[in-house]
Amino acid sequence: MSLTLHFHPLSSYCWKALVALYENDTPFTPHMVNLGDEAERAALLKLWPIGKFPVLQDDARGAIVPESSIVIEFLDRHFPGRTRFIPDGDAGLQMRLRDRFYDLYVHTPTQKIVGDRLVPADKKDPHGVAMARAQLTTSYGMINRQMATNVWAMGTAFTLADCAAAPALYYANKVHPFGDAHRNVSAYLGRLLARPSFARVVKEAEPYAHMFPEE
Repeated sequence: MSLTLHFHPLSSYCWKALVALYENDTPFTPHMVNLGDEAERAALLKLWPIGKFPVLQDDARGAIVPESSIVIEFLDRHFPGRTRFIPDGDAGLQMRLRDRFYDLYVHTPTQKIVGDRLVPADKKDPHGVAMARAQLTTSYGMINRQMATNVWAMGTAFTLADCAAAPALYYANKVHPFGDAHRNVSAYLGRLLARPSFARVVKEAEPYAHMFPEE
């Protein structure tokens, strides 16, 4: 087995990569990284000096692949399966746009809200959190319109964009609920949660769910 995924089971970006691996039953060795452990953190930094996960290691190719979107593109190219994550042609450009949309305009503001819960009272940023919530509301509106007719992010095919949407929407709904105004977004998240690959990711994270900071 040439693939090793360096990850943490509560990390949303790791979820994104895991969905892709589970979609195609791609064999890999999971290696959980505790960033609070000095030795484990040093080992991750040696692989990827930025020090963030997920990082995919392919020993057969001598490749170290960081960043969740790039990990999934790498899998699509070198370990193709029944689910192809990258459409051809202009559809591929639209898919990458939606992948970036979920990362930048759902994932990032969600992380801002979660991160603010972890800092001391005198370090909190209420203005920044308010801006993050406003961004999520705008993003929900856009997704709600799109999902009025779509099954998945790109229509009927499950792609990299859905791998991005699944963890982003799951965590976003915890910190800034969709509400009745965004029922199509709720329905889309429901379909994602029913997808076996994402259901497995969520199930495996349950033992760590207590680590998620509540308000």
